[in-house]
Amino acid sequence: MTERVIVRSYETDFPLDENPVSENGMWLNGKTDAIDFTDCITSNGIMHGAPSRMNVLEKRAEQGNLEGEEEAPTGDYDDPTAILSGEWGPNQHGWATAHVSNPTEDWFQEVQIRLRSTLKPHSITGYEIFFRCLKGELGYAEIVRWNGAVGDWTSLQRHQGPEFGVGHGDVIEASIEGNVITGFINGVEKITVTDDTWTEGAPGVGFNFGVGDTYDDHGLSSFRVETYD
Repeated sequence: MTERVIVRSYETDFPLDENPVSENGMWLNGKTDAIDFTDCITSNGIMHGAPSRMNVLEKRAEQGNLEGEEEAPTGDYDDPTAILSGEWGPNQHGWATAHVSNPTEDWFQEVQIRLRSTLKPHSITGYEIFFRCLKGELGYAEIVRWNGAVGDWTSLQRHQGPEFGVGHGDVIEASIEGNVITGFINGVEKITVTDDTWTEGAPGVGFNFGVGDTYDDHGLSSFRVETYD
């Protein structure tokens, strides 16, 4: 069996207080660089999202707050996003540690890993693997494909239940190998799907938009990624 050779890797525990996060130019941000989305912030060893526009809140049939299953989701979906700069191998594996200080059912707090993502003015593409920061029946995991313009995304797979939410200190993990995308919590596979749309891009992280004043109650205390050809 041929051993995989790491093309590029990165690891951080967010030692700097930065708004938006940069780490010497390693990160591109949703508002600073993509304009229509929201930046990410690091403070006190935690990365979290900046406040989003909060004009149109998230409503989805799967979340029970949108009447009629055939209605399309509504919301700004200007998710706080930070993508690593430069060139990366197409097969990617990322790990991040969840920081959750105030879990709530009132907002859809999420921690996200981005894979094969491209960020440029007015566009973010790639894959997003994320978990709600809430234990119990209202927890969920989902894999989404971002298609470019703000609000333009496609849900590829979603699971809900107590085994799909995360709490403080849980390690979320996501990988893409070929066209197979997989999400894990504490090393246990929770969700997987195949998609052929995006074949290259960079890894990164993100958070859900529209979480009121709880944007700094949840975030990430570490992030590590390895990429391969």
